[in-house]
Amino acid sequence: MIGQLPNDVLEAVLETLPIEFSVLDANDQVVAWNKHDTRIFKRPTNTLGLNVRNCHPHHSLHKVETILLEMRQGTRDKARFWIDLHLEGIEAPQKILIEYYALRDQEGTYLGCLEASQNITITQAITGEQRLLD
Repeated sequence: MIGQLPNDVLEAVLETLPIEFSVLDANDQVVAWNKHDTRIFKRPTNTLGLNVRNCHPHHSLHKVETILLEMRQGTRDKARFWIDLHLEGIEAPQKILIEYYALRDQEGTYLGCLEASQNITITQAITGEQRLLD
């Protein structure tokens, strides 16, 4: 990153991004997440410090483990998939994009993983153009 952000500005940026994310350290421990009150995939605060394996449904756990192992080994830097999910208060299922990104330092050492999720239902419906301030 170029430049330095004060902590309050950095936190505001991370909460404003239209993506919810969770951060795992190199040992697969959950160390942070944003959008606590409005998350698609809610997490209780006692999830902090837990192994990510305690936070995923059993049916998808082997896939998560494979992704994290490949990231740790350096054979994968990202994984992207999407699901149709019924969200509270919305009648039609929503298209949820889920992406995993390996976090690495300047030397390529694995630092952990960023898991990002976003409801892309509205984005998929975009057609034509809408110019700034139109």
